[in-house]
Amino acid sequence: MQIIKVENLKKHYDYYQKDQGLKNSLKNVIKRKKLVKEAVNEISFNVEAGEIVGFIGPNGAGKTTTLKVLSGILFPTSGIATVGGFTPWERKKAFKMGFSIVMGQKTQLNWDLPAVESFNLNKCIYEVDDAQYRKTVEELTELLEVKPLLKTQVRRLSLGERMKMELIAALIHEPKIIFLDEPTIGLDFVSQKIIRDFIRRYNEETGATILLTSHYMNDIESLCKRAIIINEGHIAFDGNLADIERDENTTIEEAITKLYENKEAKAE
Repeated sequence: MQIIKVENLKKHYDYYQKDQGLKNSLKNVIKRKKLVKEAVNEISFNVEAGEIVGFIGPNGAGKTTTLKVLSGILFPTSGIATVGGFTPWERKKAFKMGFSIVMGQKTQLNWDLPAVESFNLNKCIYEVDDAQYRKTVEELTELLEVKPLLKTQVRRLSLGERMKMELIAALIHEPKIIFLDEPTIGLDFVSQKIIRDFIRRYNEETGATILLTSHYMNDIESLCKRAIIINEGHIAFDGNLADIERDENTTIEEAITKLYENKEAKAE
């Protein structure tokens, strides 16, 4: 069953160009030069329930923009998308109760409070009953090895510890669809492996559908059989990682870089 469907999705941003200096600032008051950034340009793909799909590409390729549209944070310029049977940007309650998004470069935890306080807030927001909440927190903190840190201020935690707490906060309501935007960014090797193992186990035990972005190919190769490669707002590849063309002396990173370059050459 296809749980995420995307068809001809576009997201364009308007922005303005300004030259340096006071004179040009005054000119901009009267007339500004408007430019358009095509962050996502007519992409289409589907994700089956229970899949872990790697959504990868260089910086500025459109990965995070796509995840923000699919999670209802942004409205698209045009196109169609459904997530769990809902149109994300309509932001219906049933849709918001069924998914979660974790962004490695942003936090949902209150910096000045222990993580358990943010967990409790999410419990109330998502209307999780007390017994289920206690069971979920117990299991997840055990798996991620952060149980002794629950009452520690978030600001006192290491980056790896905070990322584990972010994952727990996002999973309090047991979502069936999870968007992970660089969940291992900046983490050491050991923390990356713990989080990868956790994501794999969570997927196997719950059947959750996961769309994962990462610049670490270890994340993608360890967790995903399928990858969607996006570059400059266009999809360059969608299929099994094993089907990416490369010879025995070419790494997967080199093969993917070649895909980027081929896409750019065709665009020119």
